[in-house]
Amino acid sequence: MSAGDSPAPPIPDHQPNPVLVGPGMKTLGEEAYTKASNVTPGMSTGTQDPASSDAPSYFSQIPGSSGSQTPLDDQTSPASPAEAAKNASSGPELLRRLSLVGAVTPVLPEVDSREEYPGLSLSGRIISAAFCIPYKVQHQPESDWKLNHRPGTSALFDSFAYLASNATKWSHTLVAWTGEVDPMTDFKVPLQQVSVNAGGKVSTTSKGPAAPLNKAAAPVPVGAAQKPVSHPQVEGITVSKEDRNRLESQLSSGRYGRILPVWLFDESEEPADSISLKDQPRWRRYAERELYPLLHYKQHGPTDGRSERKWWGDYVRLNRLFADRILAEYQEGDIVWIHDYHLFLLPGMLRQRIPNVYIGFFLHSPFPSSEFMRCLAKRKEVLTGVLGANMIGFQTYSYSRHFSSCCTRVLGFDSNSAGVDAYGAHVAVDVFPIGIDATAIQKSAFSAPEIEKAVLGLQRLYEGKKIIVGRDRLDSVRGVAQKLQAFELFLERYPEWRDKVVMIQVTSPTSFEEEKEDPDNKIASQVSNLVSTINGRFGCLSFSPVQYYPQYLSQNEYFALLRAADVGLITTVRDGMNTTSLEYIICQQGNHSPLILSEFSGTAGTLPSAIHINPWDLNGVAAAINEALTMPTEEKKAQHLKLYKHATTNTVSAWSRQYLHRLLTNLSSFDQSAATPALDRAQLLKQYRKARKRLFMFDYDGTLTPIVKDPQAAIPSDRVLRTIKSLAADPRNAVWIISGRDQAFLDEWMGHIPELGLSAEHGCFIRQPCSDDWENLAESTNMGWQKEVVEVFQHYTERTQGSFIERKRVALTWHYRRADPEYGAFQARECRKHLEETVAKRWDVEVMAGKANLEVRPTFVNKGFIASRLVQEYGTEPGQAPEFILCLGDDFTDEDMFRALSSFNLPSDHVYSVTVGASSKQTAASWHLLEPADVIATVASLNTSSISPDY
Repeated sequence: MSAGDSPAPPIPDHQPNPVLVGPGMKTLGEEAYTKASNVTPGMSTGTQDPASSDAPSYFSQIPGSSGSQTPLDDQTSPASPAEAAKNASSGPELLRRLSLVGAVTPVLPEVDSREEYPGLSLSGRIISAAFCIPYKVQHQPESDWKLNHRPGTSALFDSFAYLASNATKWSHTLVAWTGEVDPMTDFKVPLQQVSVNAGGKVSTTSKGPAAPLNKAAAPVPVGAAQKPVSHPQVEGITVSKEDRNRLESQLSSGRYGRILPVWLFDESEEPADSISLKDQPRWRRYAERELYPLLHYKQHGPTDGRSERKWWGDYVRLNRLFADRILAEYQEGDIVWIHDYHLFLLPGMLRQRIPNVYIGFFLHSPFPSSEFMRCLAKRKEVLTGVLGANMIGFQTYSYSRHFSSCCTRVLGFDSNSAGVDAYGAHVAVDVFPIGIDATAIQKSAFSAPEIEKAVLGLQRLYEGKKIIVGRDRLDSVRGVAQKLQAFELFLERYPEWRDKVVMIQVTSPTSFEEEKEDPDNKIASQVSNLVSTINGRFGCLSFSPVQYYPQYLSQNEYFALLRAADVGLITTVRDGMNTTSLEYIICQQGNHSPLILSEFSGTAGTLPSAIHINPWDLNGVAAAINEALTMPTEEKKAQHLKLYKHATTNTVSAWSRQYLHRLLTNLSSFDQSAATPALDRAQLLKQYRKARKRLFMFDYDGTLTPIVKDPQAAIPSDRVLRTIKSLAADPRNAVWIISGRDQAFLDEWMGHIPELGLSAEHGCFIRQPCSDDWENLAESTNMGWQKEVVEVFQHYTERTQGSFIERKRVALTWHYRRADPEYGAFQARECRKHLEETVAKRWDVEVMAGKANLEVRPTFVNKGFIASRLVQEYGTEPGQAPEFILCLGDDFTDEDMFRALSSFNLPSDHVYSVTVGASSKQTAASWHLLEPADVIATVASLNTSSISPDY
């Protein structure tokens, strides 16, 4: 404050005085810093972290929190916030000391990713895609748009500011929807009287006018029958092309980089000059009424599906318009980073149109188990859409594990902890707990004199009482009802705390679409009834133990509340990222008050030093409240130090850097130089036409036909049969099916093609072309091992629901395609281990793991043996190989064929070993095709060339 201001009221013990500070205080005086743009230097080092200076936080809009940074004084860095606060003589001194905490390792300048990953040919640009721009926009024709900061998702917006700052070498562009466009009007919402808190008020000062609230800060009525006064809905706002260009010009530069707004309109209204924005909330409905509840383990009752179909159409349209906007801006080498569930379909849409685009996706919400995800009608579309990304990030490991499990159970893709193999590519799945802009929040919480006055006001209002603070959104997943029920039980079980503790619960209104889901406002009614019950049981005329404020708080009020708290209580029942817990930690540098955190919060795993609770265990929550209130000072300091270290180390800028580094590392690991290239059909066709003698070797399951749960259902289609028959009819071609199937199956479905050679049971039996007789290559082998194998298979079949045994003449196969995929794979590993330790040691057999099966067969016979024999038999002359060999297979049993072919050292343009599946899988093959349909299309193109005039 300036020298002319009146002195501040006395400061209670252990409360910092948040006056603006900075180096050079003695020389320049405090008044110089009141007008500066930044206040507090970087917290981690004497070498300023450029993220702080170049990317002001979302919270930097608070009066008194902005300024320009200068270097730190040459001081010894305190090791902890407690040490920093010790013997601090004033608020400026405390804040300056806190800024030195942890100054050990200097922040290194960021390396240019184009130099670090030269093989990726990066452009140096990042295109972020988020649902809404960081501003609420108001429109008045032929004039500048009014931009107000959008509340919520501050961590996400801060990450955009970091990417756009000079702290990075990236050029950042944000593509996002404008949000609902409101007309610019002088209409104002009157304040509504809230009867629940007749005696309580969150005041910004002990006397004098209150600090201005956010524009949307009108209190929300608590009664179930009352509805909040809202802005009048305007149907069909018309926006001209000039006005759209004007908004884009206003957003062309700023702290978030360049912002490209996406305009959402009906397909029938392709933009010409003007567009009409009708029923704007419709673009949220599928995401917020179908996806959001499901992601948070909430399920709707049955409906006729008409509304859902309409919402789904809008959802697809939304993602398509985002894709169009990004494609218009995209340059080769750009990285596209997509955020959250509103844009689940966008990665797949971009991948279809730009196959080699670099895409990262991060889900800020939880991801449910497959049992919930399977309830979504559009589950396959949603999962395949997001699998268009190169890497998918989640807040916790459990969310990533649920996603991989869904891809396996719903789509049938192979997955593990590292990612999912889908559609010929490896999609990495990883965990990235998001953080906050700790430096900016520290400035905001400790720099504005208004906050200090608000803290004093709260302390005086509840003098002699412990303050428990909760701040949540008013919906069922935030656990507000559970919190109040636990607090009521706490007052019952611990009567000594009655009249000595107060809970201040602030709830911000839920979204417009969610309120439609709850037309009777049941959640608000339940919370209101609980507040009334607790205050009626344990309160009196002069005091109410629960002070309930259903309203938005200004940022100054919010930080004051967190600073004044003696306990922070978060009881969310399902949450992705809870920034309140991290902001609470930053605000408790003076008090070291404990944090009680729900184990279902996305931040729980990264904050092990908090007091973890199960919000459904009311007794446990009540005991945790008592533990927090009675915790010794030294223990509180020790816990706070660990929490503070995490919050200030794992910031949103560190999160951004880590995500991009991991994305680029994954892209480098699976780039085209390491992957199996796609089959060069032009080269294949050229050699096919030149060759006088050609040999074709096909696997069956997964190569000519897709893998299905019931092996007997994998019958060849008419197109497959026609294509193979035409190929075998050419006298220059020798065509063989080399399969793990038994003789009966191959005879039934392929035996009617006389020119076709057949090999059954991985090479144990062969049938020459134009012959009906099968040759048993394992005829002289002792089959005594089969009895032992059947006993082992039977043991696991009885314990694995859906599994079964397939008995062939030589080999034995245990299938678990119909079983639970994860349990089946586990049982297969156990069964294989059992067989290798018993049967395989006594008999000359091998145990092979196929696609959802285990097979035991004699060691000396395999597909590689058959392939070698055929190469020697079908040459142009004795001892010479054919001039054209095409060998296709999809699993590891086919690798024997690929290895056998490579041992002949034939010219590379004569041999085409092709694996069917992902280009990223390890294989001895030289080429790959994605799926059986590509195999048939390739063979059909060879047939067509045989009958062309130029052949």
